[in-house]
Amino acid sequence: LLRFLLLVIVGAIGATVACAEALGALRSRLAHRIASIDAMKERKVVGENNRGYLEARGSVAPADERVISDENADRREVYKAIAAQQKTDIEQVGRQRAQKIALTSTRGVWLQGPDGVWYQK
Repeated sequence: LLRFLLLVIVGAIGATVACAEALGALRSRLAHRIASIDAMKERKVVGENNRGYLEARGSVAPADERVISDENADRREVYKAIAAQQKTDIEQVGRQRAQKIALTSTRGVWLQGPDGVWYQK
């Protein structure tokens, strides 16, 4: 029984360390993309939808598509972790994040309102 408990504790510590490392990598990727995303927003080729994700506004270059896709995948992971922590669903977390993004966005950024209508701040 003691060995079993020790294995469980060691496993939990290992999982916590792995989770912390994954979180650090996620934060790094999100931070690394900020300048590219801001540039796309300034060029009006991307906006923030009402679900907390980036959305292309028309046709975009393949490099921009990749940034949007990678960003949204990482945001989804963040929202999933928050949803698990708050015991809610990922969609609710995304909608709440979309509201915060809308409040803090700079002038001229494309945003999608809760009703689905796009507007520039």
